[in-house]
Amino acid sequence: MWLIAEDETDILSLLTMVAQVWGYQTLAFESGQKVWDWLDKVEAGTYTGEMPQFALMDIRMPGKKGNEVANRMRTISAFQHMPLVLMTAFSLSEADQKVFQVQDGVDAVIAKPLPAFDELRNTLTTIIANKRVAQTGANQK
Repeated sequence: MWLIAEDETDILSLLTMVAQVWGYQTLAFESGQKVWDWLDKVEAGTYTGEMPQFALMDIRMPGKKGNEVANRMRTISAFQHMPLVLMTAFSLSEADQKVFQVQDGVDAVIAKPLPAFDELRNTLTTIIANKRVAQTGANQK
C-alpha cells in the first residue's frame, strides 16, 4: 500500500489512479494535516487498516508540510524504515534537499511537474529498492 498526500485534487486523483494501475492500493490524503491526524490514530492504536509500505507527499500542503509529516513518521516504529519521497513544484538546491533527507528522514525529493508515468514509476521503484538494499545491509551489521 502507498500513502499519497497532495493538496491539488487533480494531482492526488492522478497519482492515486496511477499507483492503482501499477498494482498498489492507496491511502490518499488531501493535506498534511489529515496525514497528521491519521498518524494520531496510528500512534493511539485505533487505526486498524493496512499500513503503507511507501509514502509520496507534497512538501507544501495546508496544515502540516510534507517534511514535517515525514519527520513525525520517522518517530513511529512502523515507519522508521519506510521509503519516504517528497515532491515539490518549487526549485530546491541540493543543499535544501539534503536538509530534508538529514533532518526529516526523507529518502528523495522529486520535482513537479512530475515526469512521464514510466519514468516516474522507474524513479519511485528505484528509490524503494535502494531503501530496501540499504536496510538489508544495515540489518546484517
